[in-house]
Amino acid sequence: MPTNVHMHQIGEVAEAVALSLRTIRYYEETDLVPPSGRSTGGFRLYTDADIERLRLVKHMKPLELTIDEMRDLLTTRDRLADPTTPRQQCDELLDRLAMFAELAEERCQRLRDQLEAGEMISRTLRAELDAATKPSRAQR
Repeated sequence: MPTNVHMHQIGEVAEAVALSLRTIRYYEETDLVPPSGRSTGGFRLYTDADIERLRLVKHMKPLELTIDEMRDLLTTRDRLADPTTPRQQCDELLDRLAMFAELAEERCQRLRDQLEAGEMISRTLRAELDAATKPSRAQR
């Protein structure tokens, strides 16, 4: 590890990413985001890149990807970013990334549909409430 890399303890990381310590530890246990190091006292230490990876995992959650799917996506991205990955493997990885992009688009559309349904019921309830609480002309 280069000496100029700033390392962050798990509490600082949890606050920066708005995740619980328990969630960050779980992501370590499932090998999604292992810490880049440990302090002499055994505390987990994370780099800025680790923090960005945690943010990415957090943003995957609404898409309801499984842990295995998230790990596969992260591995795919890592291997594509690795300049030593052979060209033939890059083509396969790009196909895999395209599959994940399509899956994310489908899940986003499902979330938009759910939001639209929720907003519709919210408007309906608000209109019912407004109608029920307006004084009638007979009460004036």
